[in-house]
Amino acid sequence: MELTYRPRRLRRTPALRAMVREFQLDPTDFIYPLFVHEGASNEPIEAMPGCQRWSLEGLVEEVGRAWDLGIRCVVLFPKVADGLKTEDGAECFNEGGLIPRAIRRLKQEHPAMAIMTDVALDPYSCDGHDGIVNSEGVVLNDETVAQLCRQAVAQARAGADLIGPSDMMDGRVGAIREALDEEGFEHIGIISYTAKYASAYYGPFREALDSAPRPVGNKPIPKDKATYQMDPANGREALTEALLDEQEGADILMVKPGLAYLDIIHRLREESELPIAAYNVSGEYAMVKAAAQRGWIDERAVVLETLLCFKRAGADLILTYHACDAARWLSER
Repeated sequence: MELTYRPRRLRRTPALRAMVREFQLDPTDFIYPLFVHEGASNEPIEAMPGCQRWSLEGLVEEVGRAWDLGIRCVVLFPKVADGLKTEDGAECFNEGGLIPRAIRRLKQEHPAMAIMTDVALDPYSCDGHDGIVNSEGVVLNDETVAQLCRQAVAQARAGADLIGPSDMMDGRVGAIREALDEEGFEHIGIISYTAKYASAYYGPFREALDSAPRPVGNKPIPKDKATYQMDPANGREALTEALLDEQEGADILMVKPGLAYLDIIHRLREESELPIAAYNVSGEYAMVKAAAQRGWIDERAVVLETLLCFKRAGADLILTYHACDAARWLSER
């Protein structure tokens, strides 16, 4: 065959393939999500094999392990006791609460580790929604944003490095930026859940935190979060959300879920110069774990390929429960 160009020439050896490889994974790409609870011991999460609800002591140990593997950022999610959950989620800004105490402890033990927090009411709400639900079953926007601002300030005061509003209320990024600045936290960044979809992939996460919508008494509670999270059918809307978040002061934009929304990651990468994060969510994680446990897939190969595809789509950062395993596998290459 008379061929001018043969692409296989550069695939012939491992060395040649490495020379022309377009994207690389590194442990510093990962943000490691961690669940924390008030218990004295760690609790395995049945729907997420390998994940735990960490005690404060266990959390300190696990963050140390992550640091040793090269991971440089963790994000914290609280399992809040039912007795602390209220309609207005006021426990979220209790400076003696679980997350502020966890941040302070981690900063004492691992001061160089970057700590990201989650800003939303669902772990603290007896209704299981990211916002305040009124007596008519409507999730209130502006009243919720006021609570989120107080939550963000409490987290920053405890020592958080990045504030992550995941609630999808309109205007919350700008309001949180203003609240942080007014309290002297101009240096604290906002990693906004810019395009967070009303997805079916969140089930294991909600089990881990017991944060799914739930009826309370006679008050009507929306069964899903479709009035504030994005419709999975929409792509252009993500660009609108990204533009608004940039204008309001976001430092990093996030797409959640990640794997089923690679096109959205790519579209945001094309439109924005800000760093882009992808959330490799609990349902994606659980499916890989379930298939690997049955011997249907090679877990290591599938995980590393999945994480690489986020980078190829345009993500700079990846929130993933596979973080420690992936970091270890990368070191073994």
